[in-house]
Amino acid sequence: MHINASGTPTRDTMPHQPQRPTRLHSQVVISGATALMFKANPSATMLSALLLALNAGALAQPAEIPRTPDGKPNFQGVWTNETQTPLERPEALGDKRAYTPEEAAQQVVNTAARIEREAAPIDPDRAPPEKGAPIGLEADWKFPDTSVVTVNGEARTSLIIDPPNGRLPPPPEGGPRDWRSQMLARPGVAEFDGPELRTVGERCLLSVLSPAGPPMVPMSYNSNYRIVQTPDYLMIMTEMVNDARIIRIDDEPLLQGMFRWMGDSVGHWEGDTLVVTTDKIHPQQSFRGSTGALTTTEWFSLESPQQINYRVTVNDPEGFSQPWTAEVPLRALPAGTQLYEYACHEGNYSIIGALAGARRQEQDAREAPQPVGAYP
Repeated sequence: MHINASGTPTRDTMPHQPQRPTRLHSQVVISGATALMFKANPSATMLSALLLALNAGALAQPAEIPRTPDGKPNFQGVWTNETQTPLERPEALGDKRAYTPEEAAQQVVNTAARIEREAAPIDPDRAPPEKGAPIGLEADWKFPDTSVVTVNGEARTSLIIDPPNGRLPPPPEGGPRDWRSQMLARPGVAEFDGPELRTVGERCLLSVLSPAGPPMVPMSYNSNYRIVQTPDYLMIMTEMVNDARIIRIDDEPLLQGMFRWMGDSVGHWEGDTLVVTTDKIHPQQSFRGSTGALTTTEWFSLESPQQINYRVTVNDPEGFSQPWTAEVPLRALPAGTQLYEYACHEGNYSIIGALAGARRQEQDAREAPQPVGAYP
């Protein structure tokens, strides 16, 4: 649901089921301008409108969903799952699963204020970074969202709903086992020894982090999707790196050992919910410590023409000490929205520069004067 520029709340809905999404989700989307207006003038009228928007989802009636010619829910269109709600709950919140409506409204205000601060012009006369310091991305690199994910009337404090603390389970005993961690644990191997030891996102082989999935988890920008659907396939193209994930419907899984980026995804319909199972993830694809042993079950449920409910359960005994589950809705973008080419490697010399810098550091170390009596 939205509060428009005049402060008038409008509603849309988002569902969910105990085992798969049905009719519990609703997304609170409040524009940064409205939130800043509320901060500057927190009148009783504005507060009432903000809280009304936060509570309206639980009262909204189910909408008629669009369907394909064969009667299945029609997921086709352009969508986004960007939100300010983090994947993991802040530790200070403990087992607090949801904000009160007042707390959720304040979260929107705080986020809008932070966006305003980060959008301020960068001082052209600022001092250069210290020698050897990493150069970070500046203020124009992300397009944050003020929306708060609300499920079954709960303004969620995290996308993760299980474990109950809303945080990723720790790795199994013995530490991380993902491909990159295993390579870096070998004697004499350093992270800048070659391109293979950089992350797949840095190498532009896949999306940064995991918007393409599985799991499909938003990041701070480019978490937008185009979905194309036929009776036999569902294709989800992510704006980030233009990853195209193809889900086969009612098909047999690939043979064991046939690993692929984004895994082998096979879906089937349970009523109006598309259930997708994925395994055979490429071993070098990792999200927060996941490994090639990762398997996921995803549920896609269309609540209305404006909302897809998405739930995912991740099981990876090599990466996490227990399975975990997250929920995040996808919102329809305005009609006519286009996803443009994300030319990740066009003019991208980051890896060349990083590896060349490491080689220069090694050369400098070799050429540095040796202490008297020392041997190179």
